[in-house]
Amino acid sequence: ILGDLPDRISDKVLFSMDAQDQQRVKQALSYPEDTAGGLMNTDTITVRPDVTVDVVLRYLRLHENLPVNTNNLYVVNRDDLFIGVVSLQQLVTTNPEELVSEVLEERSDRIDADTPDNEVAQIFERYDLLSAPVVSEDGKLLGRITIDDVVDVIIEDSNQSLMGLGRLTDDEDTFAPVMVSTRRRSVWLGINLITAVLAAAVSNHFEGILEKLATVAILMTIVPSMGGIAGTQTLTLMVRAIAMGQIGESNSRWLLFKELSVGLLNGLLWAIVIATLVGFWKDDFQLGLIIAVAMAVNLSVAGLAGVAIPLILKRMDIDPALAGGVILTTITDVVGLIAFLGLATIILG
Repeated sequence: ILGDLPDRISDKVLFSMDAQDQQRVKQALSYPEDTAGGLMNTDTITVRPDVTVDVVLRYLRLHENLPVNTNNLYVVNRDDLFIGVVSLQQLVTTNPEELVSEVLEERSDRIDADTPDNEVAQIFERYDLLSAPVVSEDGKLLGRITIDDVVDVIIEDSNQSLMGLGRLTDDEDTFAPVMVSTRRRSVWLGINLITAVLAAAVSNHFEGILEKLATVAILMTIVPSMGGIAGTQTLTLMVRAIAMGQIGESNSRWLLFKELSVGLLNGLLWAIVIATLVGFWKDDFQLGLIIAVAMAVNLSVAGLAGVAIPLILKRMDIDPALAGGVILTTITDVVGLIAFLGLATIILG
């Protein structure tokens, strides 16, 4: 909030703080908004390790209200270096004569100020945190992040993924002016038109078999459609896993093999179904075999593409949720049409 205020007002707010809070707030304002430093707040209560629990309790009674979501106090030395935490539960159940250094807990959930906000959300999920300390490169306590801040990050990431499925950017507004919305959406509509023309060009290449056999023309949309659905299922799971930080070098190859296997098995299952259906419906089991093979091929490619596309886009720093769907449908449409019409041309043409 302070960063959004005019300089004159923010200077007055800073001037009203003590020297320690001023230093922390100024340092917090220097970090990007999408990092732990930009996400944190400075309303922390710190204590020294060489004081007794009784002194800390008396110090807390001087506060009219504790900061929201205060479950821990942060222990720092005289140079503001973070040492550990002591929970409020420990304070009220421990011998008042014990030193804070004897009851503090050295925590592994301290967060570096440069940590991206999506990684912060993962840390909170991993350790089931209500709040966490934020430290600088040299280990000094800067502030804390609470669960309320993290919920905002999760909502923002979810909205971004949801908008991406519709090929929309975060800037899109339901109540934006007509021309603004038209301009923003027309880009992806244009890209989609190009991919549709590409699929049409593939169909046109097999014009001969389509003119010769009307049945092939009737059935040719089935294979690309099934591939698109199968690939979108995999793509959706991958985008979600990437957003949650579950994908790494160690498991990406396993995921490629797994989704290829799933696509192949589903392809074989539905290949048998469609082959039987077409065979009895059109009384042409040869055509049923052709569409079955094409479907098995396309569903296998769809599973492979559903994993590979988001991984490649992530390495290129492109949002998989925004661009992945267009690329995937292009691949499944083209591969599906080539597989089905190509086999039909070779066998029936």
